[in-house]
Amino acid sequence: MITLKNEFLRAEISETGAEIKSIKLGDTEQIWRGAPEVWKSSCPLMFPICGGLKDDKYTYGGREYTLEKHGFGRFAKFEPKNVTESSADFVLSPTEETKKSYPFDYVLTVGYRLSEKSVEIKYTVENRTDVEMYFSIGSHEGYYTPEGIEDYDVIFPERETLDHSVLYGNLVSDQPLSILKNSNVLPLYEKYFVVDALLFRTLKSRSATLRNRKTGRAVRVDFPNAPYFLIWHKPNAPYICLEPWDGIGDLVGAGSDITKKEGIRKLEKGETYRASHIITFTEEL
Repeated sequence: MITLKNEFLRAEISETGAEIKSIKLGDTEQIWRGAPEVWKSSCPLMFPICGGLKDDKYTYGGREYTLEKHGFGRFAKFEPKNVTESSADFVLSPTEETKKSYPFDYVLTVGYRLSEKSVEIKYTVENRTDVEMYFSIGSHEGYYTPEGIEDYDVIFPERETLDHSVLYGNLVSDQPLSILKNSNVLPLYEKYFVVDALLFRTLKSRSATLRNRKTGRAVRVDFPNAPYFLIWHKPNAPYICLEPWDGIGDLVGAGSDITKKEGIRKLEKGETYRASHIITFTEEL
């Protein structure tokens, strides 16, 4: 476990999955710490896919591969590098085992930087393969909501008219349901999460703020690079996830060719992809 700290924040990050396990603002925990009987994770990394595949399979180059939901990044052992009091990088390269399910050569670096009451998370993917590689990457941070989620709103900087794409197991429906009309405030209700997450494919806003309307406690997530945004919660559990995703699960009617998958990124030989998002904790908007 790597511990980072500054004047305001203290973060604990595991080498397994480069996963945030705790962030404290002062003495107050901000992150869901995980519980096996509820949801064992806290802030898992999704790589090299976000969401699921039809039958957990995809094809590439005439071969079929098996890859579980959200990929293997969240279970992989990362190597800490460039560790300082308030920053650290976590580096992952393929193994013989992971290449059985994902045949590309790459270097993935997840960087964390604390700055006042913010945590910046940077993703760098280097293609070391002799051909193009295909991937998605995303975050799944779970924020601790001991009061229950129905005391919270998600607030966007722009007024939004939003449909969410219903999830059927691993698959994404192409029949969206309306959830917000010409407003920038989305009140949270348990009923939204009976099936699964809220998945937004047409969000204009590049940030979202989770705010307790009674106490003013808030966390803002800025995600300039992510084309998809999800909100997920296990019914009646004391956490809510705000999730900037670079890709999504397979559509219900999609084929298995990963090169044609919606949201998949293509990275040419020798190229490097960079993305980031910033989490800021505050007591008021």
